[in-house]
Amino acid sequence: MLKKERAAIVDRELDRLYPDPPIPLDHKDPYTLLVAVLLSAQCTDLRVNKTTPALWKLADNPVDMAKVEAEAIREIIRPCGLSPRKSQAIRDLSQILVDKFDSEVPACFDDLEALPGVGHKTASVVMSQAFGHPAFPVDTHIHRLAQRWGLTKGRNVDQTERDLKALFPIDRWNALHLQIIYYGREHCTARGCDGKVCPLCRTFYPNRKTAVKTRK
Repeated sequence: MLKKERAAIVDRELDRLYPDPPIPLDHKDPYTLLVAVLLSAQCTDLRVNKTTPALWKLADNPVDMAKVEAEAIREIIRPCGLSPRKSQAIRDLSQILVDKFDSEVPACFDDLEALPGVGHKTASVVMSQAFGHPAFPVDTHIHRLAQRWGLTKGRNVDQTERDLKALFPIDRWNALHLQIIYYGREHCTARGCDGKVCPLCRTFYPNRKTAVKTRK
């Protein structure tokens, strides 16, 4: 089966399974989404969603958050891990939004990626989910599935992102990013499937005998 054929099956099947995929991180605006995505680094969305209500009670906008000491933020977000770095980043980026962007989250990749704690993946999530800009955020989970399904041979998330963007139409990027995440959680998990178990893996490679090892 050609790569394009596998991509077409992924596109069709995931759109059938998840026709209207919700955004997994609870938020009310671009700012709260930005902070939630930052917190999700090396942390589950479930844990972030349990943590952010207390954070929003402390401050839910750049103006108020910039007035809070990093240590107070750290105490709340500690369950999300990496709390020293994340708390300082949240406080610092909030101050930058106040000083440079009139307390608004910029709808621009370059401006977002210049913010403390915000890399390309975080910026892509905000651009796609907050502003509707076509983007294909690739985390380690999407990277793993794309390799299992033979959609990429990329050794890093950057190459996988380029490969997926080339395979799928631009108007499907935002939804597919979420659909792949949901499929990975339900069917093609890190431990539950090794490239031989889930329906899509079996469809693409029915004769596969050995586990697929993710190229980092």
